[in-house]
Amino acid sequence: MSQHKGKIAAAIAAVLLLFYLIAVYWSIEPDRFDVLENAKQQASERNEQLVTGYVTTSTLITVTQSLLDKPGGYLSNDMMPPSVMMDNMPAWEYGALEMARDMALSMRKDFSRSQSQSTEHPSLKKAQPQFNISNTAWMWPSAEGEYQKGIELLIEYRSQIADSNDRQSQFYARADNLRAWVKEAEKRLGSLSQRLSASVGQERLNTDLAGDREAHQATYAPHEQMVRTSWWKIDDTFYEARGATWALLHFLSAIEHDFADVLEKKNAKVSVQQIIRELEATQEPVWSPMVLNGSGFGFVANHSLVMANYISRANAALIELSELLAQG
Repeated sequence: MSQHKGKIAAAIAAVLLLFYLIAVYWSIEPDRFDVLENAKQQASERNEQLVTGYVTTSTLITVTQSLLDKPGGYLSNDMMPPSVMMDNMPAWEYGALEMARDMALSMRKDFSRSQSQSTEHPSLKKAQPQFNISNTAWMWPSAEGEYQKGIELLIEYRSQIADSNDRQSQFYARADNLRAWVKEAEKRLGSLSQRLSASVGQERLNTDLAGDREAHQATYAPHEQMVRTSWWKIDDTFYEARGATWALLHFLSAIEHDFADVLEKKNAKVSVQQIIRELEATQEPVWSPMVLNGSGFGFVANHSLVMANYISRANAALIELSELLAQG
């Protein structure tokens, strides 16, 4: 009997070890890619011209496709082990997905339209909502299926702007269009920075209505409140930030190419390059086996505060970039 129990215990241990090794492999984050070379390769394969907007559209396509094609595929909606027990990679996927959603929305309402009264591009009108399905949807329609439909519609739009005979399909590289997207990226990074900084908890003054004596809000909020990220959510927030900054890195690199003339005129190219440099630091390898949450100047490191530092600096540079784009 004891020998039989020993075999069962060994089998269970072997299965758990297998699940662990699979989880480690599936937790490998996608590598960074060269956005220009990626666009050139896709243009060559499809015999298309590398027109304005081709790099940005190709980058959005590749970023979203990476969510589906990386090791283990898309994990956020998996219902079976070991992925159902994983949370870091799903958090990473959500961060990257949120940045992709913002870019898809900006392409639909800004980059593809000449002015506010112009009509939406039909392919982007259908593509953008496909990315808004819940990231955890697993039954019909599944998240992967809807995202793939969105990718195919983006490919359709890219082919249309590359067609010199299609005058209705355009990508407008203008300062006002770019600034609208930059403002969205600011908000994403600002939120992530606040959540990461709250890993140690702190008393914060309420600045919601600062700067406007006549301002009001729906319900009462205390003058001071303790803000602290749950201990169980610290690693999720960290990896969500990793995914978001990974996607944003690629989008900024694409913007640097497609909006090169605009950035040169505004003397803002170096600002984009500096933001990219700040975000590159967020992708450095995490050598610790877990996300540590030491106090600010304590003996143990606090990975969330380090990440918040890089993101805050990038966010400050984004704000400066937005101001440069607003200038005549």
